Amino acid sequence: MLHPHAQRLSASAQGKKEWKSQGSGRKSRPRLASSLAVTSPDDPLAALSPEAAGGKPKSGSSPRHIPVVRLKVVTDMDLGLAQGVQFKTMDLNSIIGLLEKQPKDDLEERQLQSIKMMVQCYQNGFPLRDLAQIFKIMSLCSEKIEKQPVFLEIVCEILKLCRLPFLKKKTSDEITYAKEISEAVSHLGDLIKIPNSELRIQLCKCIVDFYHAEPLKKQIAGYQQVSSTYKIQMIESGGLAEILVLSWDLLQAELIEKLWLLKTLQHLSTSEINCNLMIKALAANKICSCLNNPDPSGQLLFRSSEILWNLLEKSSKEEIIKQLSHLECLLALKEVFKNLFTKGYRHYDRQLRNDILVITTIIAQNPGAPMIESGFTRVLILFATFNEVKSQDPLVKGLKLSNSYEDFELKKLLFNIIVVLCRDLPTVQLLIEGKTVEALFSYVKKTERHKVIEWSAAQHEELQLHAIATLASVAPLLIDDYLACNGNSRILMFLEWCVNEETFFSQGNSFHGTGGRGNKFAQMRYTVRLLRAMVSLGNDVVNQDLCDHGAINQLIGILKTTVIKLKEEAIVLEIKSDILLILSGVCENNNQRKELFGNEGVDMILHLMKIDPKKFQSGLGYKRLLFSTLDSLWCCILGCYSLEDYFLEKDGIFLLLDLLALNQKNFCNLILGIMVEFCDNPKTSVHVNTWRGKKDQTAANLLIKLWREEEKDLGVKRDKDGKIIDAKKPLITTFQEEQKIIPAPPSCPTTSIMEVSENIRAKIYAVLGKLDFENLPGLSAEDFVTLCVIHRYLDFKTGEIWNEINEELKVERFRPISTDKEILDSITVASENIGKMVATLQNEMVESQRSQDIQSEQKAYTKLRATHRQKDMANKSWAKFLSRTSNAKALKKAKKLQEKAIESSRPKEYPQNAIIHPTDIKGLNITVPTGEVITVKSTPLYLIGGPLADTDIALKRLPIRGGALQRVEEIKVEDKPKSYR
Repeated sequence: MLHPHAQRLSASAQGKKEWKSQGSGRKSRPRLASSLAVTSPDDPLAALSPEAAGGKPKSGSSPRHIPVVRLKVVTDMDLGLAQGVQFKTMDLNSIIGLLEKQPKDDLEERQLQSIKMMVQCYQNGFPLRDLAQIFKIMSLCSEKIEKQPVFLEIVCEILKLCRLPFLKKKTSDEITYAKEISEAVSHLGDLIKIPNSELRIQLCKCIVDFYHAEPLKKQIAGYQQVSSTYKIQMIESGGLAEILVLSWDLLQAELIEKLWLLKTLQHLSTSEINCNLMIKALAANKICSCLNNPDPSGQLLFRSSEILWNLLEKSSKEEIIKQLSHLECLLALKEVFKNLFTKGYRHYDRQLRNDILVITTIIAQNPGAPMIESGFTRVLILFATFNEVKSQDPLVKGLKLSNSYEDFELKKLLFNIIVVLCRDLPTVQLLIEGKTVEALFSYVKKTERHKVIEWSAAQHEELQLHAIATLASVAPLLIDDYLACNGNSRILMFLEWCVNEETFFSQGNSFHGTGGRGNKFAQMRYTVRLLRAMVSLGNDVVNQDLCDHGAINQLIGILKTTVIKLKEEAIVLEIKSDILLILSGVCENNNQRKELFGNEGVDMILHLMKIDPKKFQSGLGYKRLLFSTLDSLWCCILGCYSLEDYFLEKDGIFLLLDLLALNQKNFCNLILGIMVEFCDNPKTSVHVNTWRGKKDQTAANLLIKLWREEEKDLGVKRDKDGKIIDAKKPLITTFQEEQKIIPAPPSCPTTSIMEVSENIRAKIYAVLGKLDFENLPGLSAEDFVTLCVIHRYLDFKTGEIWNEINEELKVERFRPISTDKEILDSITVASENIGKMVATLQNEMVESQRSQDIQSEQKAYTKLRATHRQKDMANKSWAKFLSRTSNAKALKKAKKLQEKAIESSRPKEYPQNAIIHPTDIKGLNITVPTGEVITVKSTPLYLIGGPLADTDIALKRLPIRGGALQRVEEIKVEDKPKSYR
């Protein structure tokens, strides 16, 4: 008895052998031996013998018991992997030739028989090498369908086989046959032109299966399955998507065919290449125009919206918007949206409704889209406001929104599309008629928890923030509606609620709620932003109404609260910046409002000006805050003398100069503009000249240094000493040199005029001019050289403009009259002479400085030489002293020289009766001067006695300090003068 698994193996192998014998008579390939060492399909049990495993039984050994081994059941599939189904090839060229022949009596039957044999042969899939010929056969058959309908079934059978994976014999087949297959696949699109529903549906199924290919049921010997990615690539390179879109109009009458084509295009639109091809064929316009066509299944709308989404994501948005911005497309979108909004009740309907609204929002970004003409704008505004403003329109009668996620998203999308629509000014009248401002202002109030509302707390908060953000875009266009709703009063009341300490647990979930979780920062930010948008209009009525409601004091109070109590976060810094900009807009050019700003406002500005420069790089918005602070300084303080004086008393100019010394390019222009205005106050110059920066830098030195850096950035030509190189164009920049003279009307400013406002040189000139160019402290020679150019800036700029006029006349080929020519020449010469004069003055300054430097250097060298000479003399004196102490001969020699010098210093003759006192002490062997000697009679005995009292060096008449002393009753001085020879 055989083991059951062995029996199955034998039976399977026998069945395969019989199947082969029924083939076309061709010899089967020799099968490779398996890992079980099966030598023959007819002898599967050989694998169980020891000999088959490569071993022999030992001689003399008793037969062993062979254990039963559980083997894996080998199926036909496994045998196919080992051996494979043999692939039968056919002569496809003969079939093509047969199809191309002229029709005869028996030709049709022969053609059908040969094609059926081909279909039977390729039941397991088409190899890549035969695919081009097979598609040609299918194309020839499709041409015969109109006269010979029997070929329709053949074409459908071939399409069914195309749904199977393609086969490759070699890995390189994909590249080798890529071009042929791409061209062949492109011909698939021609089949859809044949007016047969079955064929069109079968074609669409075939293309859809390209994206969902199932693995082969039987493996073909020597062939591998081609991945579905390769088939998709062939579709893309063959341009099949464009062909299918171009045939869209052929399927308008048949709904089923249209739905299958939409399903096919939905799969094709997942590729960027196909999307570009579809857009080229105007797919967006064609599909959108048919959105409102009757369709009981609902697939048409769903698949169409999906295709439009894919096109928007994967192709040119501008081109799609252009295609959808047609009246017929917008009318279709409007009807679909209305039906879904008023009649849709399913979750699917609500999602689809929101998708349509998003697509509409994208179209509305095009100013040329006929949104108003189609009536879509009016409908959207009605739907956006019907919940807040009562409307008698039957379209929204009895209509309510639930608090479901889809309806919540719809409300936000409607707010968003209002912002998009208001960019088109003709929409303003529709916004007025729809009472949009009133509807949005219904959210600008504190949340009342005890009141039952249709939205949850988190949803209401998000809608509130979204409504306020929408108002910031809509309200500036509808000023009358804004004032009619008491907008300023309601905003200030809401701001007061934002600042007070009333408990409010914000969710902070949405985009607009960023940074506002657990507080009212988000509400405050968007409310202040709305107020800033209204003030930026510069409307006197709005600003005056705002001031009448006490906005200035309230905003300063809020600013003080945010500065003192709140932590410096990005959202808090933004609120501070916006409040400062609001105060700037309100107080600008109005001294009465500046007085309301008061000293308290000045103190806040001074506090904000003390920002640590290290915080500028934090990314939280400190630079923006400083800009707003400086803008408020300019608009709220300058022009009001009391506030200017208070600002100066609080060392405000010092803070300004400290900021200027940071040399932040973004701030320099603004700070210098403020300095120019402040210098009109006579008290300012003292503060400016008193200021000292790092390393005792003065304000004049700082301004001149900024001038040099600015000219370096502008590329102005200067030599190494900062002197003028070109006297004709002393201020010309690199940009001006590269810019050609272009004739322009008188109203257009020239390059030289525009250059004044684009850099800080003119402001530096103005500040130094108001400080007076004389007696500027702390300037070096280099500063004086630069100051010569600054002093003549206006003269140089005037000459530059006249030179530009002269060049423009030459370009326009105008020849002025003689008098004008002489005037132009004289102006040019005078300007050049000023440049030469300044250059000469600069040379004199440089030479004078160089001579002073040389003199200073010589003085320094002289001082150094004297110091070294003194050191040498001291060293020599010390060396002589040492030699006298260690060498007796040197000491005697020095003594003789000393006595000789003393003797030579005495006078030769003395006047008569002169009393001469002896000054030298006998017996001293020293060469240093001696001091005065005094003998005191009261000196005790124990101090003057001793063993040396009777030595030879003791003096009998004159005791000396340092020698042995002897008691002497009195001191006698000889009257007779000694000889000094």
